[in-house]
Amino acid sequence: MRGLYCQLAQSNEDLKFVLQDKESFPSVCDHYVKIQVRVCAFSPVNTKLLSELKLQKDFLPIGREVAGVVIEVGPKVSFFKPNDEVVGILPMDCTESGLSNTLLIHEHSLVTKPKNVSWADAAGTIRDGLRTYMALHTHSSVSAGTTVLVMDGANPFGTIVIQLAHHRGAKIISTVHNNEDKKYLEELRPTVGIRQSLVARVINVSDSKVDLVDSCMEETGGLGVNIVVDCGVQLYSKDGESAVKRHLPHKHDILSLLAVAGHWVTTEENLQLDPPDSRLLFYKGASISFLNEEVWQLSNMQQGKYLHILKDVMEKLSIGTFRPQLDEPIPIYEATVAMEMVQKNQVRKKQVVRL
Repeated sequence: MRGLYCQLAQSNEDLKFVLQDKESFPSVCDHYVKIQVRVCAFSPVNTKLLSELKLQKDFLPIGREVAGVVIEVGPKVSFFKPNDEVVGILPMDCTESGLSNTLLIHEHSLVTKPKNVSWADAAGTIRDGLRTYMALHTHSSVSAGTTVLVMDGANPFGTIVIQLAHHRGAKIISTVHNNEDKKYLEELRPTVGIRQSLVARVINVSDSKVDLVDSCMEETGGLGVNIVVDCGVQLYSKDGESAVKRHLPHKHDILSLLAVAGHWVTTEENLQLDPPDSRLLFYKGASISFLNEEVWQLSNMQQGKYLHILKDVMEKLSIGTFRPQLDEPIPIYEATVAMEMVQKNQVRKKQVVRL
């Protein structure tokens, strides 16, 4: 059985991705279902988290966002039957690659794929949709009248955040790194309703004349932003850092533009706050939470809520609330190169493989 695997190393740059054959998995049992994979989507591998959780393997399976057809079910399965179309996220400790022709997966990791949603859209949206719901509902409370700042909103995750926040009636501000991304966001329109731009203001942070804090304060009448969702931050500035790193917001800028009782949702797992930063949060009554979608896989105490989120993501996708930013599906023989680019953050659209 063929799949995509990598050797776990200390840094992302040292990862080597290879297509190789593995032994077939055991027969279907208990709550497991066997699916025929149609499409698999790629996300970066968090090597540090895997190492800390003692999930190192000689060859780590790659490709956890999958969509396919159920071909066999275990005797205790109650959610699915053969020929059902499903989509889901493989557990972190899964031993099989999502690029395998067939997969054995627990039924509680899958939800039904709507008939009017394509295989590529389903697999390419499921994980970013989960992260979006966590950012805007689990960690914060987006609603009509709130202002949401989405950092680097032209990437696949940011695009989904913008669309869900707009659907909830929020006013959206977003940053971009170049004029191409700025044009993309300015032309982003809802699929239903009034055909106005989803983003109230797009801030090109590559322009040295533009100040992020001043732009946000101007747009909010000096009140600040209610919710900030980032894609990483600068903890400090240093000479010789990459252009991508320079475009990341500084932590002090985000703290400065937060409104009273504002909330910052961060993907920066190494965020450090100095005493002046904490005092600024205290004066504003603001808060910070960390976005880690893997918590659902690490604890099954809220499995029902997790599946409810995945189902709602698929429902929103089926009615047009979400439009994922996907690249054209690629064949499996191009998967190695595509995953290397995803791991190095060299692609701007979601990469999906059609099997």
